[in-house]
Amino acid sequence: MTHLWVRAEQRPNEERVGLTPEGAAALIAAGIRVTVEESSVRAIGLDGYRDAGCEIAPENSWPDAPRDAIIFGLKELPEDGTPLPHRHIMFGHAFKGQHSGRRLLERFKAGGGTLYDLEYLVDEAGRRVAAFGYWAGYAGAAVTLKAWAAQQQGSICAPVDVYPSKDALNAALAAELDATGAPRPRAIVIGALGRVGTGAADLCTAMEVEVTKWDMAETASGGPFPEILAHDIFLNCIFARPGTPVFVPRSALNAPRTLTAIGDVACDPDSDYNPVPVYDRATSWDAPVLRVAEDPVLDVMAIDNLPSMLPVESSQDYAAQLLPSLLTLTALDAGVWGRAEAEFKTHMKGI
Repeated sequence: MTHLWVRAEQRPNEERVGLTPEGAAALIAAGIRVTVEESSVRAIGLDGYRDAGCEIAPENSWPDAPRDAIIFGLKELPEDGTPLPHRHIMFGHAFKGQHSGRRLLERFKAGGGTLYDLEYLVDEAGRRVAAFGYWAGYAGAAVTLKAWAAQQQGSICAPVDVYPSKDALNAALAAELDATGAPRPRAIVIGALGRVGTGAADLCTAMEVEVTKWDMAETASGGPFPEILAHDIFLNCIFARPGTPVFVPRSALNAPRTLTAIGDVACDPDSDYNPVPVYDRATSWDAPVLRVAEDPVLDVMAIDNLPSMLPVESSQDYAAQLLPSLLTLTALDAGVWGRAEAEFKTHMKGI
């Protein structure tokens, strides 16, 4: 019997989960055994999983799970160097040349396990079957607006935290913007037709922020793009790849500009194709922005786990997208899972 083991997340500020109790019930009805670990932080309570018929295991007990269990989590495992003998479903961040990713693949090689990277679960046309993009855009735009509001008060963005709901986030952010006494800023979103950009634009609309929506057609010229510098806020929602134009070059730091806050939702500072090369590292919940210029100020927000700020909505949305694929776990050598394993094997050749 196929056995899915949902582990507790061990990364700080991570309360999301990729399977809801309703989804677990559907898997069990399809003949898949489901074990869910206890968790001190998971946004969705354990009782629903228990009521759905899941087996319950102690928190972080997955290393001792049966060898045939498929371990399912979202974010990174602790970097303790231990071999990984299980099959794992998670965001491995290991296929784009990242140094930490190579170390992860070395652990799979040592243990003989397999990584089904969630970023590489794709359909026949190569489209991802599930993504957190909408909520990354929504939360990223919110933090960038918080940064702008702090600038109006002569300060820098304070630490951010989890919100119990989208409505709670919206209410708190609107109050911060109102407290500045300033007119709402103008924002430009690049990648506005995608999931990430749609979320960013929706947050701006909810905050009564005028938003200019650009996508591939508007950036096809390759730049430069003076229009970006003429807005107060720029939200980059396009992931770095070969051929991506530079949207904000380093020369912009000393150029005349209205721009004072950048939300790099894509967050690829260490990529050779980074379209926002004015900063060099990701930011964090404790320090949400990096100040890269002083006169006038320019702050960059580049948090890499933004959907975690809204763990309930983002979990429910993502889990609903992923469930049809989880229901096919009984056929790991075909379809979504077969393609993911082939991707893993390709990248293991150099390990």
